[in-house]
Amino acid sequence: MPDTDITVVGRVASPPRLARLDSGSSVVNFRIASTSRRFDRNTQDWVDGETFWSDVECWGDLGGNVVRSVSKGDSVVVVGRLWTRDYESQNGRGSTSQIRADSVGPDLRWGWAEYHRPARSARGEEGTSDPSAGQVPDPAEAPFAAEPDCRPPAGEDYVDASATSSSLDLDRELPEPALH
Repeated sequence: MPDTDITVVGRVASPPRLARLDSGSSVVNFRIASTSRRFDRNTQDWVDGETFWSDVECWGDLGGNVVRSVSKGDSVVVVGRLWTRDYESQNGRGSTSQIRADSVGPDLRWGWAEYHRPARSARGEEGTSDPSAGQVPDPAEAPFAAEPDCRPPAGEDYVDASATSSSLDLDRELPEPALH
């Protein structure tokens, strides 16, 4: 069966939880709630519609970044693959939607964010990377306990901003873009 790709814009409904598996890998889980809204012409007001609830799972480095960045109540955008998880409980059998996230980010409609890019790990001569790559670090442990050095290694994939940036003059009027 093909994957069902989905993008959900909503609010984090539960604090992100870090779980370490016996295999050594880690996953971060949280719930998201997305409520549709529409304008009611009769009342001249916005009305809430149905709420879509889903569990979200974030594996590897994404999970570590989510634990550090996302809190209950935050407005987020989640991109991933939707699937249904079946379960049995005291009330009988049931199912719930689940999103295996590829990306999670803040919804900048409602606020602003500061992006921090962690330093890359050094690669060995055989091209192997850090053996702990893909595992979610405990946020209470280093290097996550202190603010990471977010500068990319010199000579890699960035351009020195001092050579390319100019000061921003907010008072200067900018011409309107062409509409055709």
